[in-house]
Amino acid sequence: MAVTAPAAVTGPAGTAAGPPRGGAGGHRLLLVPLLATVLLLALPLGDGGGPGTVAPADIASGALVLACLVQLLRERARPLTRAAAVVFALPAAGFAVATVTAADPAAALPGLVRYLQVFVLVPCAVALVLRDARAFRAVTGSLVVLALAQGALGTYQYATGTGASYMGADIRAVGTFGPTDVMGMATVVSYGLLAALALALRTPPGSPAWLRPAAFAAAGALLVPLGLSFSRGSWIATAAAALAMIVLTGVRQAAKALAVLAALAVVLAGGLGIGSEMISQRIDSITRVTAAPDRSVTDRYTMWAAAAAMWREQPATGVGLKGFPAHRDGHASIGLSAGSDTAGAGRAYAKQPLLSPHNMYLLILAEQGLIGLTAFLASWTAVLAGAIRRLLRPRGAAGAADCGLAAAGLMLWQTVDFLYADIGGPSTVLTGVIAGLAARWALMPPLTATAPDAVRG
Repeated sequence: MAVTAPAAVTGPAGTAAGPPRGGAGGHRLLLVPLLATVLLLALPLGDGGGPGTVAPADIASGALVLACLVQLLRERARPLTRAAAVVFALPAAGFAVATVTAADPAAALPGLVRYLQVFVLVPCAVALVLRDARAFRAVTGSLVVLALAQGALGTYQYATGTGASYMGADIRAVGTFGPTDVMGMATVVSYGLLAALALALRTPPGSPAWLRPAAFAAAGALLVPLGLSFSRGSWIATAAAALAMIVLTGVRQAAKALAVLAALAVVLAGGLGIGSEMISQRIDSITRVTAAPDRSVTDRYTMWAAAAAMWREQPATGVGLKGFPAHRDGHASIGLSAGSDTAGAGRAYAKQPLLSPHNMYLLILAEQGLIGLTAFLASWTAVLAGAIRRLLRPRGAAGAADCGLAAAGLMLWQTVDFLYADIGGPSTVLTGVIAGLAARWALMPPLTATAPDAVRG
């Protein structure tokens, strides 16, 4: 098909930019490494995905970035809008400053590569690949497929006592991520649940009649493995994001959606008695984090205090990327335990060292100082605010409201979850995918039903 040049697509602030020129077929091919980045996380890792492990999903994300770069060089197009370029340049500059000012810049280089992968390169690649709503839905659909696969395995682990160790029993649902990454399954299940919920709340026009009830059923079913993950941070983030998504759909729609999800939760968790007693105890522990905190909460508070102490020593630039483990013992109190106990899910007992504060914002503050944290928060806030703003504009969300709702909900989930977690483990690459989905919706030209043959940059 011949490539034509229709009128320029205008991005934010009147900037003429958009997806690069070229036939739709070439960009459809770029979806392959993007979908592989998501779906390869269904595969188990032979060594459990310990520190330094390069997972198949990371390799796929590298292929995605490289393929996008080759495509851009061939097309010689300006790929990003001005707003998107600025938003992604901010954290990149912060990461670079933290690297060159580190006590050992060479040791900080792996951290620089990882941060650029998750917060700059993969999000940019995702934003460029998704040229239309159909491609966007392919990615959110892959998140649902991954969540259902991991969730089914996690539920099986609980039912058969083959999960990770929790309160003396091997019942914690962790999927293929193993006991060393207990947050991995909870993360992907949360993503899938919110993606399914967005499709149920804003089903695309012309969709088959079965799609909406199927999406609600998928979201309800994923509540089970999410509960069996016993991840309090994921519960809080999912509840906050889901509630925000429901509210964004309007009062009448919100009331119906809440009623449906409540009924599904009662049937799947309460009626079937799936982990109800332990889940209730875990929920109750959320309200006792100051009165009678458990060991994990005590360790987390200690690590948070250590991160704050590191920042006070180097307030502008921090201790450098990957510097938290090296400076931990010099700033943590004697109340910090030697590590967390891991066992089950086919692995022997091991003591896992505590190498991060389990709070992304405090980790950035400790390692990158105020410069890095300010750049990161400015970038993250711009994407989240832009996603919500465009969703609330009827013209901006026309025909693709489900995409906008998914983008806003997933980005909000990650924002809240970063209060209780940070990057690490095989599922980290999905953080880049989520940021890319949100950036595509918030900062690039509006999604269309089908991809244009070409745009002028």
